Amino acid sequence: MSLAPDFQDWSREVAGRVEAALERLLPSPRVAPGRLHDAMRYSTLGGGKRVRAMLVFAAGEVSGADPERLDVAASAVEMIHAYSLIHDDLPCMDDDVLRRGKPTCHVEFDEATALLAGDALQSLAFQLLAEHRLAAAAEGQLRMIQLFAAACGSRGMAGGQAIDLDSTGKGLTLPELERMHILKTGALIRASVLLGGHCGGLAAPELEHLDRYAKNVGLAFQVVDDILDEEGSAATLGKTAGKDRAAGKTTYTTLMELADARRFARELLDRATGALDAFGDRAGRLREIAGFIVHRER
Repeated sequence: MSLAPDFQDWSREVAGRVEAALERLLPSPRVAPGRLHDAMRYSTLGGGKRVRAMLVFAAGEVSGADPERLDVAASAVEMIHAYSLIHDDLPCMDDDVLRRGKPTCHVEFDEATALLAGDALQSLAFQLLAEHRLAAAAEGQLRMIQLFAAACGSRGMAGGQAIDLDSTGKGLTLPELERMHILKTGALIRASVLLGGHCGGLAAPELEHLDRYAKNVGLAFQVVDDILDEEGSAATLGKTAGKDRAAGKTTYTTLMELADARRFARELLDRATGALDAFGDRAGRLREIAGFIVHRER
């Protein structure tokens, strides 16, 4: 009996699998409008940690899901993530020029093309969820589309970004900051985990355990992001470092000392892994991802 791959090998395997699925599912630049399709592929392929895709697959291990279903769900999540980054980087938003170690989409192409690429990626993600069989019953698939839509909308990522923009230079309390990041960062992380659970047909009580895990992991991801933004460099992060503080944005590292922020991240890690106790060894990959999120260096 062969041993399961270690986390590093497994994460590379998932990244490669998702990259191949995205290559297949994204429109070819040889098909009109070629420049738009090229921008979509530029922003989605060949970069990022694929943490959200890993969460889909790890939750799929818990639910016993068909890997081909997980390919589609993970690709949809990565398209939404890429769309959000394209729009976040626009001059009317965070106005950034570097993402994943290369020029942002609007710098490489132009603002109009970047805007349309984000729009098209969002539409394609929902098309994938609608046209592929991902759940045993239609009701389950509709629930997947519903939770995915909520994660993207005004009570999810878009709402979190709106709060972020509105709060620049004003300051937020810790509860307000947590609320913003539950929407801006945590919503898609939560959707990633739950989509993996739904692909295998987990029952409601089991999905509630996954939900608790996802909420804590999503918040931990942002806490660590703020720590790295304070300590890292553009060369290691692949994006502009220290930009939030320079822009007058409230972060976990402006509200608490670095040591306290690290301690908070570890507390969230404990809460996340504790939510998985009911699953035993099936949740091993989810535990490893939580550790990776909290202990990563970029």
